[in-house]
Amino acid sequence: MSEIMQGFPVPLDQRVPREDWDRAPWNRWSFQHVREILPTAEVWCGNEAAWELERKEAEFGNIKFKIDGETSITIQEWIDTSYTDGILVMHKGNVVFEQYHNGMTERTQHLSQSMAKSIVAVVAGILIGKGKLDPNELVTTYLPELVTTGWHGATLQQVMDMTTGVAYNEDYSAIYSDIALTDIASGWKSPKPGIHSPVCIWDQLLTLTEITREHGALFEYRSIETDVMAHCLERVTQTRLPELLSRELWQPLGCEENAYFTVDPVGYALANGGFNATLRDYARFGQMLMQGGEANGKQIVPKEWVEDLSNGDNSLFKEPYTEAVPNGAYHNQFWIPDVDKNAFAARGVFGQMIYIDPDNKMVVVKLSSDPDFVSVPRYIGKLGAVNAIATYLKLSEKKMNQ
Repeated sequence: MSEIMQGFPVPLDQRVPREDWDRAPWNRWSFQHVREILPTAEVWCGNEAAWELERKEAEFGNIKFKIDGETSITIQEWIDTSYTDGILVMHKGNVVFEQYHNGMTERTQHLSQSMAKSIVAVVAGILIGKGKLDPNELVTTYLPELVTTGWHGATLQQVMDMTTGVAYNEDYSAIYSDIALTDIASGWKSPKPGIHSPVCIWDQLLTLTEITREHGALFEYRSIETDVMAHCLERVTQTRLPELLSRELWQPLGCEENAYFTVDPVGYALANGGFNATLRDYARFGQMLMQGGEANGKQIVPKEWVEDLSNGDNSLFKEPYTEAVPNGAYHNQFWIPDVDKNAFAARGVFGQMIYIDPDNKMVVVKLSSDPDFVSVPRYIGKLGAVNAIATYLKLSEKKMNQ
């Protein structure tokens, strides 16, 4: 974390600027200290004993892979040079590798960015299994106020797959884009002089009245879709998202630590990216999905819903998303790197990832504080590292069984 926010008191040149707290280089500190910057709401882990993670250490830091198709690098070199804050690998239910960097510890809650989308979507999957939500129902059945918006005529499933036609500009570098207004509405950024901005996320939803295409025609990544889904969850349960996620997921999962959300000015928890948790609890989440929704002797998420997560439609997945994963897809708020395989992932900007690989019985969690929002070469390198780890674990197991 270098010299950021160090000293008693902190010198002026080391203080995190309020408007750039989530940008490099400040994110090297802030992603582990979000509740010191923004208002938050707790996701309680409950009073029950935590799900004990078994350990079976493996040493694969020295194995090599080609990070860009040409240059060989070891796993440890990749970890050391990719702004890693924490990395954990599980194989067949055991923690086989766990490292912390940049001041992070096993109790540090780290910002998930858009991995939050997948976590909240799993709560939707639970409610679908309980009959409280129907993915084929119109969004306006749950949120009739949206009948005047671009979501008129869209189904909940189209929202979860981000295939609605709602016009929303997710240009992270443009200060007047829709995502920039979301940053203001969520409380992450301050209002800009001369720019009319929504007070909260719900108010922004009501302003998005245009569509660019027919609903269901094409995948387009738009963070605000997750917030539509989350408002549906809150409406049908009459429960705030942090309490709902605690009750339906975090407590049954047997998490070791409380998690938390950032909240907007009216108390709405930011579903599209404001979730924070520990490395091990993210791994518990991934392992539960790897086990078909079961953990701690309980079926937490319907097995059929989990097994469907890798069933994305590649025909709806076009540029620029195919640049990194030509055979990829997106389904139920999860990324699918290759539709011909069963792996799926939760991903967030600045290098966050929970990679679930049922075929290899492996989960990889990497928490980072990259300098860039999105980097195709860095993501390709990450997938290369994951594949190298899976190959190593498979070969090691084969040798042990001979």
